Amino acid sequence: MSEQVSRRAFVATAASAAQVPGANERIRLGIIGAGGRGSYLMNIANKLGGLEWVAVCDAWDERCRRAARLAGAPVAEYTDYRRLLDHKDIDGVIVATWDHLHAEITAAACRAAKDVFVEKPMTSLPMQGHAVVRAARQYQRIVQVGTQQRSMANFREAKQRFIDTGRIGQVTLARTIWNANRGYLEKAPLGMEEKPPGLDWNACLGWLPKIPWDPQRYFNRFAYWDFSTGGQTGGLFVHMVDVVHWYLGLRQAVSAVALGGVYRYDDGRDTPDNINAIVEYPNKLNVTFEATITDLIPKESATIVFLGSGGRLSIFRGGYRFIPAEPDAPEITAGGAPESDHMANWLECMRTRKRPNCDEVEGHYSSLACHLVNIAYQKKSRALWQKEWDV
Repeated sequence: MSEQVSRRAFVATAASAAQVPGANERIRLGIIGAGGRGSYLMNIANKLGGLEWVAVCDAWDERCRRAARLAGAPVAEYTDYRRLLDHKDIDGVIVATWDHLHAEITAAACRAAKDVFVEKPMTSLPMQGHAVVRAARQYQRIVQVGTQQRSMANFREAKQRFIDTGRIGQVTLARTIWNANRGYLEKAPLGMEEKPPGLDWNACLGWLPKIPWDPQRYFNRFAYWDFSTGGQTGGLFVHMVDVVHWYLGLRQAVSAVALGGVYRYDDGRDTPDNINAIVEYPNKLNVTFEATITDLIPKESATIVFLGSGGRLSIFRGGYRFIPAEPDAPEITAGGAPESDHMANWLECMRTRKRPNCDEVEGHYSSLACHLVNIAYQKKSRALWQKEWDV
């Protein structure tokens, strides 16, 4: 049996190696999941250029047609992602479905000899990452997880200036805060009480238990555990803890505690609208997470703060601010950078076969930090890292 598996892997790897685009060749792409985020990623890719769209896929035919228009040229349209993966003329796919389908589709795409840009979090359950890592390694695929901060110039510059040089000193606390994200309060449009005839609800559910059509669940997945990874943890904390992992060379946590609940929006949601968490890491470091959608003031609503013996670094997409520990030393500030750098890094790595800025292993561990918090929240007790999660 192992010889058969090895033979299949060898054939797939050899075939995919022959398909690697050259420096002057257009990269051929498909997209699976063409909702708001998927369309946004298509637009980013289009602006970068050097590519062509071959096929688009979404469980709702209306969104599929919209994606086909964004492609700018005739493309194949599917509601079943497996038919898209059957294409031999696709180099890579963007996976922008709901969280619970990320890992399944990414692993399948790797097995189909496709490189993958998958939205965060890479997994919705702790053990899902193993199949992704195994498939990416076996079929030698380039997998980029959509925690785009790893490619943004302000984040890379701050890491070089304050972390890599040791200027920040010993960091014993990293605070992550993301409040006022209005996307977590989306409402189903009027007229959606009945499922559109061209929407495959069972495809949306995937491996989840089959339930009747739920328009609110469809239009605001973040409010529900089954479609998202804890709501604000898998949607927001994953971005921030990924930066902490990257900056401080972390992967495995030790434990987590979390408190919160539905304090204001008792609208049928089962993920908390307020949550506070502490994740404990080795080497005397705590990482905290604070999130609420009951405060809708966007100013200063999101930041990552590294508190070190040599200074304090506050950073997010709008820029960074470093306050040195030395009395009267001047603060150092810089502006933000474009999100498109992350997609550009993936496309470049598809050509060079170098490791992307956030590969499947890093995506696995950043997701696991969220899973640990979710377990602590649901059990209302301290959750411990499980050795079997490691890859």
